[in-house]
Amino acid sequence: MKLVSDIMHTHSIDINADVGEGFNNEALMPFLSSCNIACGGHAGDEPTMQSVINLAKQHKVKIGAHPSFPDKENFGRKTMDLDDSTLLESLKHQVKELLKHLEVEKEILHHIKPHGALYNLANIDDRYAKVVAALMKHFGASIKLYAPYQSRVAEIASQEGINVVFEAFADRAYNEDLTLVPRPVNGALITDSNQVCDHVLNMVRHDQVKTVTGKTVSIKAETVCIHGDHPKAEAHLKKLTECLTRNHITIL
Repeated sequence: MKLVSDIMHTHSIDINADVGEGFNNEALMPFLSSCNIACGGHAGDEPTMQSVINLAKQHKVKIGAHPSFPDKENFGRKTMDLDDSTLLESLKHQVKELLKHLEVEKEILHHIKPHGALYNLANIDDRYAKVVAALMKHFGASIKLYAPYQSRVAEIASQEGINVVFEAFADRAYNEDLTLVPRPVNGALITDSNQVCDHVLNMVRHDQVKTVTGKTVSIKAETVCIHGDHPKAEAHLKKLTECLTRNHITIL
């Protein structure tokens, strides 16, 4: 028979954020258990990568690569007309740039999480999902993929034997098909820290999310992301950490 204290600690979650994108990495890192470092596609350069790796080491935060369409002008948020081979080679190059610095610091690459338009396309489009799966296979089975539950990229990657960690978003509203409500739409961003906590607790404890239409749908979340460019990112992370600890949810 399980003790009450055992039952209370059966839930756990990883907290991640996209970093190295020109925002306040120092303020966010103490609250994270993993991070996704921009590696030159949409943001990031060698000094920034090195600086963020040092911060992650200092706070014992797992390190991931955050590659994207090679488009700094649009911050990786627009689709680029690239053939699959060209896109894959760009993504490989970006991840290798981060690996170069990790090797110097004797740190490992824990995961890969695509950024922006590439992330969104891979969730719904087999073509881009297969490019991401090919990227993962190139770097080996030890590296995990952060991807949404029931996304095409998660399904295709799983079929290829890739270890998928289901990601959900702490500060974004969901549609009924588990896609994110587009940023320009009213209510797409969750700006109240208490609502962020309720949103995450519902996903972690009950495997469900309340959508923008008010309907509740099933979801699985093993890692939750706070957007580093959100003006209240630090406040959200502080409140979320307190909330999870108070509710006996372990931060991995």
